[in-house]
Amino acid sequence: MDVNAAVAAAAAIAGVLTGVIAMLAFRFSEREQKRPTRTSLHTDPVLPPGVDTVLSVLRSSAVVLDEADSVVKASSAAYALGLVRGGKLAVEPMLLMARDTRRDGEIRQVELDLPRRGTGRGEALAVSARVAPLGSRLVLLLVEDLTEARRIEAVRRDFVANVSHELKTPVGALSLLSEAVMDASDDPEAVTRFAGRMQIEATRLTNLVQELIDLSRVQNDDPLEDAEPVRVDELVAEAIDRCRHQAGTKQITMASGGTADLRVWGNRGQLAAALGNLVENAVNYSPARTRVGIAARRVTAPGGDLIEIAVTDQGIGISDKDKERVFERFYRVDPARSRQTGGTGLGLAIVKHVAASHGGEVTVWSSEGQGSTFTLRLPEAGAPRDRAPHHPGLDDETGGPTDSSPYEPLPAPEVLP
Repeated sequence: MDVNAAVAAAAAIAGVLTGVIAMLAFRFSEREQKRPTRTSLHTDPVLPPGVDTVLSVLRSSAVVLDEADSVVKASSAAYALGLVRGGKLAVEPMLLMARDTRRDGEIRQVELDLPRRGTGRGEALAVSARVAPLGSRLVLLLVEDLTEARRIEAVRRDFVANVSHELKTPVGALSLLSEAVMDASDDPEAVTRFAGRMQIEATRLTNLVQELIDLSRVQNDDPLEDAEPVRVDELVAEAIDRCRHQAGTKQITMASGGTADLRVWGNRGQLAAALGNLVENAVNYSPARTRVGIAARRVTAPGGDLIEIAVTDQGIGISDKDKERVFERFYRVDPARSRQTGGTGLGLAIVKHVAASHGGEVTVWSSEGQGSTFTLRLPEAGAPRDRAPHHPGLDDETGGPTDSSPYEPLPAPEVLP
């Protein structure tokens, strides 16, 4: 009897323990189901209604943090900038801002330079971060990428500084010369000499203003709005005629050749200005009694045929360090010669913008003391394209002719007596 009672008591105790364990397991399971998971942190309904939709259409990178500094929501742009890693905000200054805003509810904004993700060159991303409270527990971080805006602003500042410097030179010269004319009013010979110098400086100032206007026009206008088939032969003839007097003064022979009856697609005025600038540079930087050659040909390329117009001279040539910068605005390979010829340093910059806006490009091959070849590549009429690819006969790095190119440098000029 005692044995049966003991067995019954043990069974009762076991039943009670089983019930307690089952109840605890049930409670634990409920708690685990209510706990947010990694996935729910990014997608979940803890955001106020409509916030998710608003964040998805913002251009700024958006990150929402909870009271534990965990990421509740992050846009794809935030991941691309490297702001979020492993479910956490990876930028310490932004994290400190978020904590301060969560504590006092104040909106904060700061501009930061962040290391560029995935590059070892030390380039920085300029960003503007703005933190604001979102409800009672969440904090919203909006980050705007300012890198491109800063680059454009730097270019604008440099451009304004360069323009101011370039305008200051002829304006200052005119002021000094006018004073000299007044002081030499009783000396007709001196007045004539100073007046001639004033005309030269006035012409330089006029050319600079005109080229600034031309550069502004090719940068802002879409040349393909008024595009038409343009005969290359006519462009070459117009460029030669533009420089005929200057070339004749220096006894420079200008020769044209290549394939006849070619046509390019674009704005006639801009194309004529670009080719004219190339030919004018070739004449300006060539010694007397040399030759400037202009040749055109068609090259086959994926996406459509290209027309190449090469301008070759026997001038002073361009060093390797200068070749990378010759298309920059106001950059001059030989400042002293530019002053003598009235060059503004904008001609090649205009050529570059015209080529790019027409879906083409301009490249240069040069060797010091042997001359240069500038090659303008443009889509043939009826075959517009975005960019000219590599093709046989031109070197990818220099853009100049290789051994198989028909655009070989002209023979070295003769030694003049």
